[in-house]
Amino acid sequence: MKKIEDFLPLSQATYYILLSLREVRHGYAIMQDVEEISHGEVTMGPGTLYGALGKLEKQMIITNANIDVGDRRKYYKLTSLGKEVLQLEYKRLQSLVKNAENFIKELEGEDNDN
Repeated sequence: MKKIEDFLPLSQATYYILLSLREVRHGYAIMQDVEEISHGEVTMGPGTLYGALGKLEKQMIITNANIDVGDRRKYYKLTSLGKEVLQLEYKRLQSLVKNAENFIKELEGEDNDN
């Protein structure tokens, strides 16, 4: 069985998809929310989105929310595994930034010396 660390690192698009699924959403709403929460840095078309959603479903990171609102849209939600993966990726990214912080400040200081 896969360890949770085996799912990492996440791509930028996948990370934002999982963040978007902090609440139940259908595909188009995920695309809109990803663009909003990434401040326009990440935009994705239907092919990219649905390819990622299919993979995430197979990995049991997300699942069909089984919401019957009378339309044909499929709604998705995070599984408990998905929540763990998202939290672990967040901690991994935090660690990357923290570990590099002093080095980046040094580099910025070097730039000011020129």
